[in-house]
Amino acid sequence: MNKIFVILIFSIFLSNCSLNENLRIWNKKEKIENENKVSKKILTEKEIISTEFNPLLKLDLSKNKQNNKIFDPLNNFGSSKYNGQLNKVNQYKFSKLENFNQFNFEPLILDNGVIVFEKKGTIIRFNDNKKVVWKNNFYTKTEKKIHPTLSFAMTDKNLLVADSIAKVSSINLQTGNLIWSKKSEYPFNSEIKIFKDKFFVVDFKNTLRCFYLKDGTECWNIKTEDSFTVSNSKFSVLIKDNLVIYNNSLGDITAVDILSGLIQWQLPTQTSSIMNETYSFNFSKLVSDGSSIYFSNNKNQFYSVDLKSGTMNWMSEINSILKPIIIGNFIFTVSDNGYLFTIQKNEGNIIRINDIYKNFNLKKRKRIKPTGFTIGGNNLYLTNSDGNLIVISLSAGNVIKIEKVGRDLLSKPLIYDENLFIVKNGSITQYD
Repeated sequence: MNKIFVILIFSIFLSNCSLNENLRIWNKKEKIENENKVSKKILTEKEIISTEFNPLLKLDLSKNKQNNKIFDPLNNFGSSKYNGQLNKVNQYKFSKLENFNQFNFEPLILDNGVIVFEKKGTIIRFNDNKKVVWKNNFYTKTEKKIHPTLSFAMTDKNLLVADSIAKVSSINLQTGNLIWSKKSEYPFNSEIKIFKDKFFVVDFKNTLRCFYLKDGTECWNIKTEDSFTVSNSKFSVLIKDNLVIYNNSLGDITAVDILSGLIQWQLPTQTSSIMNETYSFNFSKLVSDGSSIYFSNNKNQFYSVDLKSGTMNWMSEINSILKPIIIGNFIFTVSDNGYLFTIQKNEGNIIRINDIYKNFNLKKRKRIKPTGFTIGGNNLYLTNSDGNLIVISLSAGNVIKIEKVGRDLLSKPLIYDENLFIVKNGSITQYD
């Protein structure tokens, strides 16, 4: 009964270090040479950014390599193959989720369909003709009332599930039959990452847990400092060589040896006062190019951290909880107030800022928030809390098109197999 009470509480919550000389947000202007060998201005002295900067700067993205990835151990998806016709070709419908706006709903996109979950934990696999391949629910009556939220990952044959009521499970991808299910100590709140015969997931107590794929037994766990409240952001997990790297609700970044489960390095990014503020502390996913890790938060901090040592490369003042995207020597991100930032990856210099919402009146700007973005070809596709999809040219930084997709909040867009998937509460719309 006590465990059920704890899970109910978690379900309700779900529905700095000091700065160094590498600080990169500036207001005094100086000259630097961009990748096109054209002299341009950058920002030079600390200030909070709420205006455009170098908005007419053109970027040379002719060497932009496009891919067709839906899984990446470093969350580094770059630019995906997509021509941007925005013709609706499919729609998958499922029952609406409660508190859809309070968590990052991520379906699993397959070569021939999608996998989603509904509010009572029912998992549905659709084929690309919108037909249900299988539909199963493995929760008890009591568990269904808690409305578990699920995270997915996939091996060649099986679907892995970690949920908000402390369960991890393996399900046959073809039949939907349960292979095994294990109960852990605390609810999970992270993406799942797979490495050889193991997988990794982080729970609400800031504990990284390693499980064996074969039967779900735990191989090891490593605890980091706990907080008094539950984070509203989903934790990230990266895999590089023999390291598994993750963040927690306090903003700590920790690297752990995959075989031994021992901490190799840890970087606190916040002061101790954050322990009392973790419910309001939100952050982006971790992204890495293999050498550095990039992430940001709603405390006006964007970090670059050395992957091998955990030392900070640079920090810029950008207020964003959206996952940044790396293309060549550039990093792109969108701030919480609707500005597109272009950053030099190695130096941390902000070379361009474009106001995506500049044609919106003040009243609308106060109501709208960016909810996620992806990059297809040389265009950025931004979903928003008002149901609009905004298409932006990365090279020029200007808005190309605004497409009305729904009446309210859209989740992060996804691109796979030259198709764009937009998630609403109760449906996924597929565009070619």
